Amino acid sequence: MGSGGRALAPISDVVIVVDVLAFSTAVDIAVARGASVLPYRWRDESAAAFAQSKGALLAGPRSAAGYSLSPPSLQSIPAGSALVLPSPNGSTLCMTTGAVATYTACLRNCRAVAAQAQAHGSRIAVIPAGEQWGDGSLRPAIEDLIGAGAVLAALPGRPSPEAETAIATFERFRHNLHGAVLRSTSGKELVQRGFPRDVEIAAEYAVSKTVPLMQVDRFVNAAP
Repeated sequence: MGSGGRALAPISDVVIVVDVLAFSTAVDIAVARGASVLPYRWRDESAAAFAQSKGALLAGPRSAAGYSLSPPSLQSIPAGSALVLPSPNGSTLCMTTGAVATYTACLRNCRAVAAQAQAHGSRIAVIPAGEQWGDGSLRPAIEDLIGAGAVLAALPGRPSPEAETAIATFERFRHNLHGAVLRSTSGKELVQRGFPRDVEIAAEYAVSKTVPLMQVDRFVNAAP
């Protein structure tokens, strides 16, 4: 995980990471409330020390009480909070893009992020994060392809064939995004684990004007 960011960042004016279930959606919820989110490596024992050094809270597992990757858990986070939010996919990708302008987008804020990203230039890389198999190898995630297509559909210019494929996928499912995300492998896994509300929130389309932009080590709201 992270090869896409390292490969595309040097040839892009801006990178947009899309991890619908659930890093990008969780960031949208937290940043909309005035919190900042610091991405961090997944299952890294140094996360607690890192959070302490930043004066930040550390997200826990979904199964525990408190803040986590589950978007509903962040709907009451206080403004001004800083949250370290490790994740195996979106968070890890966001840490590989270096100094290039880096946003994270989901279905909720795809149009707002697309509008703001254009200020950095015309070379815009949109990276669907994907998931992982049990051995850590990349597992395609249809919900991230749909989310990437939603961002790309709102951008001007001539898309690459890969981008055209993502846009076509989004257009195929845009009238039933909840059904598509719910029936995806990742969506079914979350429902089975008892988190159907995560899927419902992640499938909401263009309901947020929040624009999470990486500033040094954290995402903040760059919406005008």
